[in-house]
Amino acid sequence: MTTEYVIDNIAKRIAGDIVWNDNPGISMRKWRETFGVSQSEVARILGVSQSVVADYERNRRQPGSIAVKRFVEALIEADSRRGYKIINELGKIFSLTFPFIVDMADFVMPVTLEDVILAVDGIPIMADLTNIQVYGYVVTDSIKAITALSGMEFYQFLSVVFNRILVFTKVSSGRSPMIALKIAPIRPKLVVLHRPAKIDPLAVVIANKENINVVVSTKTSEDELLKGLKNLVLRSDSK
Repeated sequence: MTTEYVIDNIAKRIAGDIVWNDNPGISMRKWRETFGVSQSEVARILGVSQSVVADYERNRRQPGSIAVKRFVEALIEADSRRGYKIINELGKIFSLTFPFIVDMADFVMPVTLEDVILAVDGIPIMADLTNIQVYGYVVTDSIKAITALSGMEFYQFLSVVFNRILVFTKVSSGRSPMIALKIAPIRPKLVVLHRPAKIDPLAVVIANKENINVVVSTKTSEDELLKGLKNLVLRSDSK
């Protein structure tokens, strides 16, 4: 059962992320989409018009502390009607540490597939990669991630990369990450495999069959890959 302490702790983390963000509107949109709540549903709970929520997310209105608090409470109220599905997942995430995470960052504004391909010197291996927008990235050591985690812990880790690019380094063929993602209940919008020696045909089959969007990065080193992703953060700030 979800306790008031857990809910309060998560609410404060979300509110802090919104307030601390240089672009509070994009942060509000990110969290609303994370909770799977529409603008109209948030508006109904708040007792305002949908245009008010839209204005906050587009930075046409600047939310004060009370507005942020009410917004977060609306997300939690909507989630309570679904059995606290997202709150329970966030509670697990916030209580875990992932030492195999190499780097992680959020974008000020969402970026597109084309932005990502340019940043990582990428080659798409999935046929339909249109209309993708992501809000950040998580770079992981694939060997440590797959060998160190139990199945349930891996699924909890995938919750961290919701709406973010999941980047796997130290990839040999892409087979293991794709098999793990095939059976996962939560999937990232976009997966980047860094310099696999050779793509396993099974990885391509899984990507296409399961609609898992995959790009292969040809960056010469992990440092160069991280540099490209960090530059992507800077470019998103200038949009």
